[in-house]
Amino acid sequence: MVFLPITSISAFLGGVIILLLTIKVIQLRRKGGVVLGDNDDRALTKAIRGHANAVEQLPVALILMGLAELQNGNTILLGLGAGALIIGRTLHGIYFAHHGTDWRLRMIGMSLTLTAQIVLLIALLFALIF
Repeated sequence: MVFLPITSISAFLGGVIILLLTIKVIQLRRKGGVVLGDNDDRALTKAIRGHANAVEQLPVALILMGLAELQNGNTILLGLGAGALIIGRTLHGIYFAHHGTDWRLRMIGMSLTLTAQIVLLIALLFALIF
């Protein structure tokens, strides 16, 4: 049996983030009576983009993480990457889910997400080479 605890915990937490962002989009759609699109509602547009960005970013990072962990990658790099990813996605999600939130959360969240992807790429590369 394959045991990938870092990837599994990260996938679980990422799934929770995506679920919460999905619920926020649904709430805003119902509130505004919007079935398709965003009806030029800025808060809804932000929520839709926050959800989409999470759906775009999390799978790539989780694939890198899973492959590195499967090949006995460095657990310190995997842990750092996982932590940066989940904290980054959480901050980014808060910015997009709550209209009027300080833009720095978005910037910090995306910076942590990109840092996580770089760390996970390095972890996978080291696992392949060493």
